[in-house]
Amino acid sequence: MQVSLETTSSLGRRLTVVVPAEQFEQEFATRLNRLSRQVKMPGFRPGKVPTKVVEARYSGQLLEEVAGELIERTLREAIGEQHLRPAGGTRIQHKPLARGQGLEYTAEFEIFPEIARLDLAGVTIERPLPQVADSDVDQTLESVRRRRVTWNPVDRPAQREDRVMIDSTARVDGAEIESGKAENHAVVIGSGRMYAEIEDALAGCARGDTRRVVVNFPADAANKALAGKAVEFEIHVNEVAAPILPEVNDELARGLGVTEGGIEALRGEIRASLEREANERVRTLLRGSVFKALREANTFDVPAGMIAAEVERMKKIAASARGDANLPDPTDDSFYRGRAQMRVALGLVLSEIVHARAIKADPARVRARVEHLARDYDAPEKFVEWYYANPQRLAEVESAVLEEQVVEYLLGTAQIQDRPTPFPDLLKMDVSVD
Repeated sequence: MQVSLETTSSLGRRLTVVVPAEQFEQEFATRLNRLSRQVKMPGFRPGKVPTKVVEARYSGQLLEEVAGELIERTLREAIGEQHLRPAGGTRIQHKPLARGQGLEYTAEFEIFPEIARLDLAGVTIERPLPQVADSDVDQTLESVRRRRVTWNPVDRPAQREDRVMIDSTARVDGAEIESGKAENHAVVIGSGRMYAEIEDALAGCARGDTRRVVVNFPADAANKALAGKAVEFEIHVNEVAAPILPEVNDELARGLGVTEGGIEALRGEIRASLEREANERVRTLLRGSVFKALREANTFDVPAGMIAAEVERMKKIAASARGDANLPDPTDDSFYRGRAQMRVALGLVLSEIVHARAIKADPARVRARVEHLARDYDAPEKFVEWYYANPQRLAEVESAVLEEQVVEYLLGTAQIQDRPTPFPDLLKMDVSVD
């Protein structure tokens, strides 16, 4: 077998393989003799069909079958001899096949890139140290109160934070819009959930008042029928109600399921919840910082075939969720290509680290994560059994745990710079990786 190797691009390779005529003929003759003993043809007893007759009928099929088997076997040998690591599919073309001639074919594929850096030695990673203040607890407690608000109808003009019940009719150029009609619709002034022009007009209105308000819809409005148009709303006020918030006391705590310790115990639970949220966010931020630093430390071309496959995967996910109007068009490859390249590149680096450092998912951590998932079920032990009964399902948890361990390893090789971070600032920090 003769093998020659060409470089077609930074990652592209072309192997040309020539199998000697003697080897090809021997493989063909062996297969022909075996078929002659098995084939059934009219006028001949089973196993007694002359090989010349079998060859005349099945020669083309046999040549393709023999070539296919030889290509599979010799290509594997050639790749091993050349110490190549193919990434993705292989395009194979062979020259015309005939008895008495050798088998010559080419195989084109991409190889995995060389990855130089498997650690973050010398890289500084900033780690936020979350600070949950009393004011953060107060703000959360206020949000809890507002979710338990009740409304008291009042005979006075509406003001900020009041709830106004309205009937409304929308018109464009004097023509009524059926989809723009609403009855007894609730608007909380200042909530920002209604058009600002309407909320502003409702301030100062009393029960029984009617207002006409013009809203200029932007050209990119979600409702295409109204995009770029001036819509007149006729609004009738049915009721004005003032908010009544619960007092911050032990009764509020009991209403929220805190049976002992009263309001101080509730504040303690809120603080603990905020601290858990902060710590989880720090883990996510560190993960993003590690991945970004890792990619910056490794500059290499990414196999185009792997990027294309990831783009298709992302498009399928987007297509299944097209109910969200804000999602990009799943047919637009340009939106996904950059993200796909980043994900594939990171996947290659992480895979190399796992292999080179022999990192395996810790079974105890996998078990703990599955049990954490099971905590909200009536029969947690049954959920755990169900999870472990499906290797594919369990593999998802193992993959997540393995990623956590790789991030921990990389953090151990980097220089960590701690920075005290107030909780509100932590919430504003970007946790995206792409």
